[in-house]
Amino acid sequence: MGSGKTTIGRILSKKLNKDFYDSDYVVEEKTGVKVPLIFEYEGEVGFRKREESVLKDLVYLKNIVLATGGGVILSQNNRELLKKNGYVIYLKSNCEDLAARMVDDKSRPLLQKGDLKQTLNNLFKFRDPLYEDISDQIIDTKNKRASEITSEIESLLIKL
Repeated sequence: MGSGKTTIGRILSKKLNKDFYDSDYVVEEKTGVKVPLIFEYEGEVGFRKREESVLKDLVYLKNIVLATGGGVILSQNNRELLKKNGYVIYLKSNCEDLAARMVDDKSRPLLQKGDLKQTLNNLFKFRDPLYEDISDQIIDTKNKRASEITSEIESLLIKL
C-alpha cells in the first residue's frame, strides 16, 4: 500500500515492452465503481472476494507486469497464485515514508480511520512477513526514485 507498485509497474512494463495490469484498476473496470465505494457497500470482505476473482484471471496472462493492491497477500489462495504463476518482487517501504506519501490520499479505505502512522504500522507488522514469504526478490525503496528502483529490477531480471 503506497510503496510504488503501480508507478514502478507502469515504468517497468514500458521498458520491458510488456502489458501492464493493476489488479485494483481491473476490479474497478469490472464493477464500474472505485475501490472506496466497493469498501463502503461491501466492506473489505466483499472487495477481497472481487480482488481474488480478478487475480485468478490475471496470473495466467503471459508477458505482463502486474501490480496488486497491498492487501492481496492476505488470502492464502492469492499468495499461492502469485508464487506459482509469476516472479514476485516486494517493494519494501518503511512506515514513515508510506505515511508521508499517503497523508492526503483519500482513495485508500483502510487508512481513513484512526491514526495514519499507527494504522500503517499495524498493517506492516501483519503483511510484511507474508510479502517476504512469497517474494522472489525484495527491493528496499528507501531514498530511491522510481527510476532507480526500475533499473534495479531490470538488472535483476536480466540475470534470470
